Amino acid sequence: MTIPLEYFVIVSAAIFLTGAVGFLLRRNLLVLLMSIELMLNAVNLTLVAFNRQYTGDHTGQIFTFFIIAIAAAEAAVGLAIVLAFFRLRNTVRSDDADLLRN
Repeated sequence: MTIPLEYFVIVSAAIFLTGAVGFLLRRNLLVLLMSIELMLNAVNLTLVAFNRQYTGDHTGQIFTFFIIAIAAAEAAVGLAIVLAFFRLRNTVRSDDADLLRN
């Protein structure tokens, strides 16, 4: 049984939309990081789905590995920044992050 490419694209768009809405509407820094991860995973799903469609080229899988590496680095750096911010201000709200500008 083969799943059509359109289903992957629809699921990926739903995941990306969920991440974008979470990023735009929420103010918790941890939720913002998770929303970015959702959007990156949606892109990964799309790349792998298109790579599955065009089997002769492995460019989609190579880009997916790079995105996974970037997402891991982003999560590590982001969580370190959030932890430092929480220790400094005792909150994880992005509205209170204006102290970092100076």
